[in-house]
Amino acid sequence: MCGLSGELRLDGQPADVVAVARMTAALERRGPDGVGLFSAGPVALGHRRLKIIDLSERGAQPMTDPELGLTVVFNGCVYNYQELRDELTAAGYRFFSGSDTEVVLKAYHRWGTGFVDHFAGMFAIAVHERDSGRLVLARDRLGIKPLYVSADAHRIRFASTLPALLAGGGVDTELDLVALHHYLSFHAIVPPPRTILRGVRKLPQATVRVIEPDGTSTDKVYWRPDFTRRPEQAGWTALDWRDAVAERLRVAVRRRMVADVPVGVLLSGGLDSSMIVALLARAGQAGLATFSVGFEAAGGETGDEFHYSDLVAKHFGTDHHQILVPTEALTPAVDAAIDAMSEPMVSHDCVAFYLLSQEVARDVTVVQSGQGADEVFAGYSWYSPLDAVPRDQAVDAYLRVFADRAHGDLAAIIAADHLIEGDASRHFVAEHFDHPGAETTVDAALRIDSTIMLVDDPVKRVDNMTMAAGLEARTPFLDHELVELAAACPPEYKLASGGKGVLKDISRTLLPDEVIDRPKGYFPVPAIRHLSGPILERVAAALHDPAARERGLYRPEWVAAALDAPNDLRTNLGANSLWQVGLLEMWLQAHGI
Repeated sequence: MCGLSGELRLDGQPADVVAVARMTAALERRGPDGVGLFSAGPVALGHRRLKIIDLSERGAQPMTDPELGLTVVFNGCVYNYQELRDELTAAGYRFFSGSDTEVVLKAYHRWGTGFVDHFAGMFAIAVHERDSGRLVLARDRLGIKPLYVSADAHRIRFASTLPALLAGGGVDTELDLVALHHYLSFHAIVPPPRTILRGVRKLPQATVRVIEPDGTSTDKVYWRPDFTRRPEQAGWTALDWRDAVAERLRVAVRRRMVADVPVGVLLSGGLDSSMIVALLARAGQAGLATFSVGFEAAGGETGDEFHYSDLVAKHFGTDHHQILVPTEALTPAVDAAIDAMSEPMVSHDCVAFYLLSQEVARDVTVVQSGQGADEVFAGYSWYSPLDAVPRDQAVDAYLRVFADRAHGDLAAIIAADHLIEGDASRHFVAEHFDHPGAETTVDAALRIDSTIMLVDDPVKRVDNMTMAAGLEARTPFLDHELVELAAACPPEYKLASGGKGVLKDISRTLLPDEVIDRPKGYFPVPAIRHLSGPILERVAAALHDPAARERGLYRPEWVAAALDAPNDLRTNLGANSLWQVGLLEMWLQAHGI
């Protein structure tokens, strides 16, 4: 839920409350239910509220406890807040609200920067200590909730979105050329702390940053699954793993029903979202609202999976909403989705999630979603080919199946003055694969995908597009205890049955076989995968815009060839290359860069 912003001055001046107010206003869609500002000398905090837990004004933010000398702004949900509240009450703390925000505040007072270790949830947090002047920023283990930071010699600013920082002003908007390399080679992923802009960084996931009044800071990474086998599980059979994962998943789904408003499910008709519906139905959830989106066919490709979502909805008797988007609605939705992106995101799923979220928000404020199952339980096609690859050959093997294009191919696309010499993406992957743990090549691939790719592609996509409609998405497959268990699971059990073998075994007792054994699907948007008509014209207009010509990012001859044959150039994983380069230019122009 919500959006937060803030500033800490480092030069002895009072915080720029007007700038923080502008940043906060830019977050309105994330929190349409309320607004708050706090300032005290060098610090100012802003908040936009989406009311989900404690709908009264007692849960409003920024939240200050004068007795403890703390002020907090918080985005997300701590699912175990009620248990923590009981623990803190027993320790002598008094509560004036029923919100999880107040639990976060008092947990910080009780446990200091170790407070995050007690949370089961998704969160981005900023806590200001009145007496020391210290500012503490924290982000959840899987990076489900975002936090962007900009800094200079005079101040540090932070916000839930990159565009909110731009609204505050004074941001260096030159392109980060290493990030550009990642965008065009590492499957459009820009790993933290970088963003595509030189003047904006993101707090990495699972990190607590302590910032002193003079601007010096320290980072602590508080969680990192190692993807190794645990001795106590050495004798487990496939049945043992199935039962253990099933129990953890049941807990994860149940946790994410905590709310003072109704909770629905985004039902694609795939295995993951169907399992969520099945588990909720098994738990006795009545009147469950489910939502599916589809598009008109294009380029010989179907645009919906309604057959499967309808099958699941009927099987469990949900209150099902089928949303069919006509092709003429896509072009304006493309621009709206780009405007909602904190960073350029290539996947056409963004437009699907944007349109779906706009409709779903008419009925509910919170939904559960199946994101993360593929990265955690080896559902993608590139994991199986890595199974026989020796660990010392893992980096090159992984990049062959995952990278969009080789480093050497970038010179044909990017103008010379925007190229970097080294292969930044290969260096990043090699460095990540060298971390202790991850015994096999598949383990190494799953570790980088679940802690890097997942954070800065599917998770960010869902957060940006749902929050643009004031809709909170919760992802049970990213429950950190479930992820820890899956990381310890031997790869062969995850790779079984064509991927996600453990989940498919669980599903045999929950779902119709037709849903389990179907080909892997996604949110298809054929009109973007196969560019033509108004959307192709939109891409061409962006690439020919005076701002694009002045930027000179791409080689004109490559752009001309791509526009002549817009659907011929594909990345290694089949994405449309013209859409990838055009999307970046459209995003820069949409945000005045």
